[in-house]
Amino acid sequence: MVLPTLALFAAALIWCLMAASAQIQCVDAARAGARAAARQDPPSAAVAAARQAAPQGARIGVSREGDLVRVRVEAAAAGPGPLAVRLTGEAVALAEETVG
Repeated sequence: MVLPTLALFAAALIWCLMAASAQIQCVDAARAGARAAARQDPPSAAVAAARQAAPQGARIGVSREGDLVRVRVEAAAAGPGPLAVRLTGEAVALAEETVG
Protein backbone atom coordinates (compact mmCIF):
# COMPACT_ATOMS: atom_id res chain seq x y z
CA MET A 1 0.00 0.00 0.00
CA VAL A 2 2.88 2.36 0.75
CA LEU A 3 4.80 1.85 -2.51
CA PRO A 4 1.93 2.82 -4.86
CA THR A 5 1.28 5.89 -2.74
CA LEU A 6 4.93 6.88 -2.88
CA ALA A 7 5.01 6.30 -6.65
CA LEU A 8 1.94 8.50 -7.11
CA PHE A 9 3.43 11.19 -4.90
CA ALA A 10 6.71 11.08 -6.85
CA ALA A 11 4.86 11.38 -10.16
CA ALA A 12 2.86 14.36 -8.86
CA LEU A 13 6.03 16.01 -7.61
CA ILE A 14 7.75 15.55 -10.97
CA TRP A 15 4.71 16.99 -12.79
CA CYS A 16 4.71 20.03 -10.47
CA LEU A 17 8.40 20.63 -11.10
CA MET A 18 7.93 20.37 -14.87
CA ALA A 19 4.97 22.78 -14.77
CA ALA A 20 6.94 25.25 -12.63
CA SER A 21 9.84 25.05 -15.05
CA ALA A 22 7.54 25.74 -18.02
CA GLN A 23 5.99 28.69 -16.16
CA ILE A 24 9.44 30.19 -15.59
CA GLN A 25 10.23 29.69 -19.27
CA CYS A 26 7.03 31.55 -20.21
CA VAL A 27 7.95 34.51 -18.00
CA ASP A 28 11.53 34.59 -19.32
CA ALA A 29 10.33 34.41 -22.92
CA ALA A 30 7.85 37.25 -22.39
CA ARG A 31 10.60 39.35 -20.83
CA ALA A 32 12.99 38.68 -23.75
CA GLY A 33 10.31 39.55 -26.29
CA ALA A 34 9.32 42.75 -24.49
CA ARG A 35 12.96 43.82 -24.29
CA ALA A 36 13.38 43.29 -28.04
CA ALA A 37 10.13 45.10 -28.85
CA ALA A 38 11.09 48.03 -26.60
CA ARG A 39 14.33 48.41 -28.58
CA GLN A 40 12.23 49.01 -31.70
CA ASP A 41 13.15 45.65 -33.23
CA PRO A 42 10.57 44.50 -35.80
CA PRO A 43 7.71 42.44 -34.34
CA SER A 44 9.07 39.31 -36.04
CA ALA A 45 12.39 39.77 -34.21
CA ALA A 46 10.60 40.24 -30.88
CA VAL A 47 8.61 37.04 -31.50
CA ALA A 48 11.81 35.21 -32.47
CA ALA A 49 13.52 36.36 -29.26
CA ALA A 50 10.56 35.18 -27.21
CA ARG A 51 10.30 31.89 -29.09
CA GLN A 52 13.95 31.10 -28.31
CA ALA A 53 13.22 31.08 -24.57
CA ALA A 54 9.63 29.79 -24.68
CA PRO A 55 8.55 26.20 -24.13
CA GLN A 56 7.89 24.18 -27.27
CA GLY A 57 4.47 24.87 -28.82
CA ALA A 58 3.97 28.20 -27.02
CA ARG A 59 1.82 30.96 -28.52
CA ILE A 60 3.37 34.43 -28.49
CA GLY A 61 1.56 37.73 -28.89
CA VAL A 62 3.13 41.19 -29.21
CA SER A 63 1.07 44.37 -28.90
CA ARG A 64 1.67 48.05 -28.36
CA GLU A 65 -0.47 50.31 -26.19
CA GLY A 66 0.73 53.89 -26.40
CA ASP A 67 4.30 54.01 -25.06
CA LEU A 68 4.17 50.45 -23.72
CA VAL A 69 4.90 47.20 -25.51
CA ARG A 70 3.30 44.04 -24.15
CA VAL A 71 4.33 40.45 -24.86
CA ARG A 72 2.22 37.50 -23.77
CA VAL A 73 3.40 33.89 -23.91
CA GLU A 74 0.95 30.99 -23.45
CA ALA A 75 1.88 27.33 -23.26
CA ALA A 76 0.23 24.11 -22.15
CA ALA A 77 1.75 22.03 -19.36
CA ALA A 78 1.64 18.39 -20.31
CA GLY A 79 -0.50 16.22 -18.14
CA PRO A 80 -3.46 13.88 -18.20
CA GLY A 81 -6.98 15.27 -17.95
CA PRO A 82 -7.31 18.09 -15.42
CA LEU A 83 -3.53 18.28 -14.99
CA ALA A 84 -3.13 19.79 -18.47
CA VAL A 85 -3.11 23.41 -17.34
CA ARG A 86 -2.52 26.56 -19.38
CA LEU A 87 0.55 28.56 -18.36
CA THR A 88 1.01 32.23 -19.21
CA GLY A 89 3.72 34.81 -18.86
CA GLU A 90 3.36 38.49 -19.63
CA ALA A 91 5.85 41.34 -19.72
CA VAL A 92 5.44 45.05 -20.34
CA ALA A 93 8.23 47.46 -21.29
CA LEU A 94 8.45 51.16 -22.05
CA ALA A 95 9.41 51.82 -25.67
CA GLU A 96 12.91 53.28 -25.80
CA GLU A 97 12.06 56.14 -28.18
CA THR A 98 9.88 57.63 -25.43
CA VAL A 99 12.65 57.67 -22.81
CA GLY A 100 14.60 60.89 -22.38
